Order: sequence, then C-alpha cells, then structure tokens
Amino acid sequence: MLNFTVGPVMASDEICRIGAEQVPYFRTDEFSKIMKENETLVKKFSGAEEAGRVVFLTGSGTAAMEAAVINTLTKDDKVLVVNGGGFGQRFVDLCEIHKIPYTEIRLEKGKKLTEQDLYVHNHKDFTAFVVNVHETSTGVYYDMNIISEFCKNNDLFLIVDAISSFLADPFDMKALGVDVMIAGSQKALACPPGVSFVVLSDKALRRIDSNEPSCLYLNLKVALKDGERGQTPFTPAVGILRQINARLREIEKNGGVEHEISKIQLLAKNFRERILELPFVFFSESMSNAMTALHPTTASAYDIFITLKDEYNIWICPNGGELKDCVCRVGHIGNLTLEDNDRLIDALKDMRGRGII
Repeated sequence: MLNFTVGPVMASDEICRIGAEQVPYFRTDEFSKIMKENETLVKKFSGAEEAGRVVFLTGSGTAAMEAAVINTLTKDDKVLVVNGGGFGQRFVDLCEIHKIPYTEIRLEKGKKLTEQDLYVHNHKDFTAFVVNVHETSTGVYYDMNIISEFCKNNDLFLIVDAISSFLADPFDMKALGVDVMIAGSQKALACPPGVSFVVLSDKALRRIDSNEPSCLYLNLKVALKDGERGQTPFTPAVGILRQINARLREIEKNGGVEHEISKIQLLAKNFRERILELPFVFFSESMSNAMTALHPTTASAYDIFITLKDEYNIWICPNGGELKDCVCRVGHIGNLTLEDNDRLIDALKDMRGRGII
C-alpha cells in the first residue's frame, strides 16, 4: 500500500520495527527519561516558551481538543471559534457540550480566513480564540500571522489545533502568542494513531491551575503533576510513545523542524505543479504543506478514491457529506518520496487514458 492520506501516514521501517517489539513496563526511570526527552523536543519544535509544558494523552486528537477546552476555558469566558469545516465544527460542539459561551466565525468551505473576518469582532470583550490552523476536512490553511495580531490586540487566550500542520508548516508558539497547541502522533510525526499532546504556555498553566474541570481522564492538572517525573496518571500507549521518541530524535538528527518542513514543502510543491496537467483544480484558497485538497472536474472524487485504492493500491483521502463527490485530498506527510509522487501521478494519468477521469 502507498498511503497519501493525512493520517495515519506512511511510517519508516525503524518506526515499524519498534512497533513490532514487546511493549515494556513503563513505571521505570528508563521510560520517564523517554517522556522527558519527548517533552523537551516537542517544546523545541513548537517554539514553546521555556516555562511551557507538554502533556501526552492516550487518545486521538479530539481527546486533546476536549482536554484543552475543558481545562483552560470556563463558563466565564467568551470565545471566538473559527468554523470552516468538520474540525472547526468539532470545537463548536465541544463549547456547546461544556456550556462555554462562544461565537462562530463561520466560513464557506474552501475559503481562507481574512482580516475582515476577524476585525468585525474587534474589541467585543472576547476572552479567547480557538482555531484549527489547518482545517483538514477542506484543506484550508489559516494565516496564523493575522490571527496572532488580532489576538494580541484583543488580549485573547489563543488555542490552536495544529494536528495536521505541526512539523509541516512553520509554527512558533512564543512568537505567535499561542497559549495552547494541540498535535498528534499520526500526522507528520508518522507514528501510529493513539497519542495526542497539548503544549501549554505559562498563561495556560495558570488557567489550568485555577480551573476544576468535571473529568478524570482528561484532567491536565493531574497529568502535569505526574509529568514532572516523566510519568502519566493512567496507563499510556507505551509503544507509540517510544515510536514518537525515535521520530523526534530522528528529526533532530536530520536538521530539526526546519529540515522536516522543507522536505514536506518540496513534496507538496512537486505534486501541485504536476497535478494541474490533469483534470483537477485546487479546492482551498490557502493550502498547508501537509495536504492538497482537489476538485476533480470530470469525475466523482469518491470514485477516484475507490479506483486508486482497489486497482492501484494507492490511498488518498476521501471526503464525506456534501463534499463526497467533489473533493478528494492528497497528503504530503509521512515517509513519502518524490518517486512516490511519480507513482500517484502515473496512476492518475493511466486513469485518464482509460477514460475514468
């Protein structure tokens, strides 16, 4: 299988090898050392402030989204939520469930966030801003610079879901004034799904310390306390955390986050230049390096996904709902190469020759 989805993605042989090993016991100094190193490297790669912390959760990215909302926001907040697709809607749902007052910035699918979208809400007594920087359901990448400026001018607590963008696009928490960054194991980290993490600023830590969320498993105050000794309150996904450690060390050895971003950017640029020879147009106005959302002009997007999967052993991302037949998504993260791009483009050209697209 050749996997161009946006998670889980292609993993290296080394990551797969670690995944095949027996899972060791984890209440040990050896595992604590791995966890502390994971925290140090994630802080470095996200541009977190020195006083910041990282909490690793055994759960998908949605677990980290919910943990961020219930641990740092309360009924006394007034939150702006960017909603341009399925994952923006997920933040809206979380605010609704936990009775946190919110206002949506609702965007048409595929459309970028503009300064005007933000500044109609200028100085309206909001306290927090929540955004999925890369709305993976539509492929839209939001401009963090205009978000950062708006939040600084309005003194807003800033929560950013960077799950599919982390390590694929430039991101500096401290410079941008981000208080919470959320990411996961199965995107550009190219490890199996099952672990998400929340990177916290000093301001976020103060909010967590003064808050009492009605939950047990996602209580970050408890997790932070255990994290001081490199441990977790509950049994973690030990094997995946070992794989994450190997990937973080590999990224550091190969030149750090800048090198990783450059590699992904090269794959995205190469694909985007070549796909325009075929009957596709770009669906999103602003794109992350992580993924290209495509609108096929001569065939059903879902039929293209099925044919690639069943006849060429190549996986891309389908869409659901109203976008099922008009949008498919091609990822550029994971253990992919330019030669893999060749194989996908050749398959699409063959489909065109067969009259499928």
